[in-house]
Amino acid sequence: MNDMLFGLFYLFAITVLVLHFTGWLADRNMEWLVFIVAALVFPVVLFL
Repeated sequence: MNDMLFGLFYLFAITVLVLHFTGWLADRNMEWLVFIVAALVFPVVLFL
């Protein structure tokens, strides 16, 4: 179950990065998602 949660989190993080670099987030004023993912990646990497 733990591996599935990590996989879902990283899938979400990669999706946010792709949407950021394509400009989709900026068009919809949702750039704050990048900061949330960045703040959440640090503890997840430490947990691994």
